[in-house]
Amino acid sequence: MTSTELRAWQESMGYSYAQACAELGVGSSTYADMLSGAAKINRRTALACSALSAGLGEWAPIAAEEDTPSEQG
Repeated sequence: MTSTELRAWQESMGYSYAQACAELGVGSSTYADMLSGAAKINRRTALACSALSAGLGEWAPIAAEEDTPSEQG
């Protein structure tokens, strides 16, 4: 992900600068460095942008479905 793509992501999400920082879990100076190109945008941040764009929240395990007896023929 490039700084241009990060800025486009922020705009497409309608996030303010502060909202983008909060949603990505990064500080304002880190975010500023990513937007300016002074810091590399790591895979975690790129994946977080994708997940947020898809409407996904934090990961939570899915409860296992109760086992049902298998039918024997």
